[in-house]
Amino acid sequence: MEHDRGVTTLATDMINPVATPPAPTTESQAGTTSRDAHELRRRELAAFLRSRRERISPEQVGLVAGRRRRTPGLRREEVAQLADVGVTWYTWLEQGRDIGASTQVLTAISNALQLDPHERSHLFTLAGLSVPVFEDANPTIAPTVRLMLDKLEPYPACVLNGRFDILAYNRSYNLLVGGLDDLPFNDRNCIWLAFTNKVWRSSIVDWEAAVSRMVAGYRAAMAEHVAEPAWRCLIKRLHDASPEFTEMWERHEVRQPENRTKQFDHADVGLLRFDFAYLWLGERFGSRLVTYTPADLETAARLEELRRRAPSVAA
Repeated sequence: MEHDRGVTTLATDMINPVATPPAPTTESQAGTTSRDAHELRRRELAAFLRSRRERISPEQVGLVAGRRRRTPGLRREEVAQLADVGVTWYTWLEQGRDIGASTQVLTAISNALQLDPHERSHLFTLAGLSVPVFEDANPTIAPTVRLMLDKLEPYPACVLNGRFDILAYNRSYNLLVGGLDDLPFNDRNCIWLAFTNKVWRSSIVDWEAAVSRMVAGYRAAMAEHVAEPAWRCLIKRLHDASPEFTEMWERHEVRQPENRTKQFDHADVGLLRFDFAYLWLGERFGSRLVTYTPADLETAARLEELRRRAPSVAA
């Protein structure tokens, strides 16, 4: 009899306090709290997997849809097949049962569901595992899009999704904003960086107006993703990190993306003005290629100066 792959055994650890707490807490009460947190993570993990599975069409992964398809997106058995795991085990995982998953198995499921780096990180966090470093950080970006990013040099360009996660970028964009290669994927988000990164914040001309537009854009985009854990997770992180974000979020303003002029006050070369435009790659996920072209000759010259300085900066 063939066993389902990916099953690991979880041992229930009882945590005994080593010091007397200020208020008496029984061992059963402590265990209940721990179990509640564990159960909540399992439910969140189950909901996250279902939402990712339902957004992918069979055609996106090379499968034939067929006529009698009642389930939106992929079926559970199709995900199990793509990830090379047992159907029963994967079903239990989506049902929120108390089972364990290895890093190898979750990586296979991430690939099957075409998760971006931020979604992968969220999946591993919910599963209680350390987030591994992937050689191919973002397999969801098509090679043709990567080629376009490279061919747009010397102009900055990047790929964003609806959450304002930075999924890919070219060398000029990294020089413009600085330091993306050194950031973990969870922090490669325009809104997060605008509120929490001093360099990003100082480079944004008219910071209040610029970030309020981003927050309003995020709120508008979230209307279609309000139940998705990855979207709510970023909101919670921002609330915890920035009272300014909380104040803007509570305005309930909404705004759609628009092509316009954007200004950067770069620490090395001064004011840069760009006309930027969106090329939509996938409306369902909000993915778009964002291009920055110099709005004036002075910006073009300063951008070239920034590129000339790059070797000394990298050294």
